[in-house]
Formats: sequence, C-alpha cells, structure tokens
Amino acid sequence: MYNGGKIIFGLALFVLAVAFPFVFGLVGSTTKVHQQLEVPEGSCVKDTETMLAWHMDILDVWRDEVVREGKREEIEIDGKKYPKSLTLGCMACHTNKEAFCDECHSYAGVQPYCWDCHVVPEGQ
Repeated sequence: MYNGGKIIFGLALFVLAVAFPFVFGLVGSTTKVHQQLEVPEGSCVKDTETMLAWHMDILDVWRDEVVREGKREEIEIDGKKYPKSLTLGCMACHTNKEAFCDECHSYAGVQPYCWDCHVVPEGQ
C-alpha cells in the first residue's frame, strides 16, 4: 500500500460527501411553520391537524371520485353537508385564497396545481 494516506483521505472525503445531506437535513429540519391561518368558525371535513398534513391527499381522492368515478354525493359531518369540491366546498369557508392557500404554499416552497384547472372564485 504505497498510497495509504491518499486512499484514507479519499475514503474520508467520500464518506463526508455522502453523509453531508443527511446531517444537514437533521440539523436544518427544526424550522416550524409560524403562519397563523384564518380558520373560520364551525367544523371542517377533518380536524385541523389532519387537514394541515393531508389536505392534498383528500382533494386528490375527491377529484378521482367525482371526475373519474362520477361519485358526486356530498360528505356529511355533524349534520352539515359539504360538496366534494375545492371551489364550492373548501373555498366556501376559506374565502381568502391569498391568505389561506398561497401563504403556506409559498412558505413551504410548493406549487399546487389546483388552480391550473380551477378558477379562483370572485373576490379572492
């Protein structure tokens, strides 16, 4: 082993390069979302924590059921009926798209494709 020092240096450099993204992710992942959403009074289709984490999945399921399967029945929660619709359901209560949707999506660095097909309701 004539180049033992170079090999060990190369291996150490390789391990550091491979481990850096994981270590950086662990150290840098302590940021919390500080936005306070304007949550309207009353109930929603799910609790707040579920909606924060899974709203896109819920909307995807609704889209598939309504558009692809033709299942347009409303969801009933606590005696109140909600249509499976972004604009008729969600935006009926969460009326300010900029304050409710865009603020968190911009903070998270995501670009949802909802508004590629949907039209922002008047006054939004």
